[in-house]
Amino acid sequence: MKNIFKRNISLKDYTTYKIGGKAEYFFIAKTKEDLINAVKTAKSSKLPIFILGGGSNVLFSDKKIKGLVIKIDILDINFQGNKVVVGAGIDLTKLSYLLSEKGLSGLEWSTGVPGTVGGAIYGNAQAFGTKISDAIESVQAIDVKTSKIKDFPKDRCKFSLKNSVFKKNKNLVIISSTLKFEKKNEEEIKNKIKEYLDYRKKNHPMSFPSAGSTFVNPEIVVKNKKLLEKYPELKGFNEKKVIPAGYLIAKSGLIGKKIGRAQISEKHANFILNLGGAKAKDVKALITLAQRKVKKNFNIQLQPEVQFVGFGK
Repeated sequence: MKNIFKRNISLKDYTTYKIGGKAEYFFIAKTKEDLINAVKTAKSSKLPIFILGGGSNVLFSDKKIKGLVIKIDILDINFQGNKVVVGAGIDLTKLSYLLSEKGLSGLEWSTGVPGTVGGAIYGNAQAFGTKISDAIESVQAIDVKTSKIKDFPKDRCKFSLKNSVFKKNKNLVIISSTLKFEKKNEEEIKNKIKEYLDYRKKNHPMSFPSAGSTFVNPEIVVKNKKLLEKYPELKGFNEKKVIPAGYLIAKSGLIGKKIGRAQISEKHANFILNLGGAKAKDVKALITLAQRKVKKNFNIQLQPEVQFVGFGK
């Protein structure tokens, strides 16, 4: 085990937050075989396993993370007409550009989103009204309990709002996926990519490390008359049946709120920023504060997109 796993590796270098303690054991899986062997070795050594993709939706605690952290770096890519089979470690933005060069449309929305294909599938990532599940044909995963490879057609992936069977069943680790896209004009696709990138640059804080959106936008209709009178924007959100989490946080008076070196963004309140030297406990405290304030003001329980690792119960 000591020969293939590294020890005491700082995890802050592997997350978009640039925060986290050290992994007791760490391994980068570059192939399917790497992953299978690492899982089998960890099992025989009775090590708990945590699977890491692009590190964009995870907050590691500042303490040592017990067990084995496996970073998925499987980068295979195989174009088959309007389909593509991609390894779970492929960067979303890189894939969107590769698709554009092939005249394949359907992933433009993901350009600029931090993270990998595997992570996007795990949390059914979405933006601008499009979800990664819209393009999924099938997913290949390994069951760490049995070390067996399993194929999941789309209907068995159980996709829902920011969720999937892979998120619900922690024993399933995504290896690769087959995605299907629509043929379009290359220039049209690249123009759409630019449009989305420009929007993100204008509306999202890009100057400091973050995990992107902190909370899932609640799919809910507000019926409380007092709230509708106080916050007339809710009527428009009710029509769409979704309320931006950033709006709820902002209206709860938390824009720019700091704890330590972590801050709720002044530009977009659903982003929590690492201003430099922020601790995991600072980010966690802001997340808890936002949940408490929004619950008090709107009676809505915000659900984090961020996965917490090493904080205990």
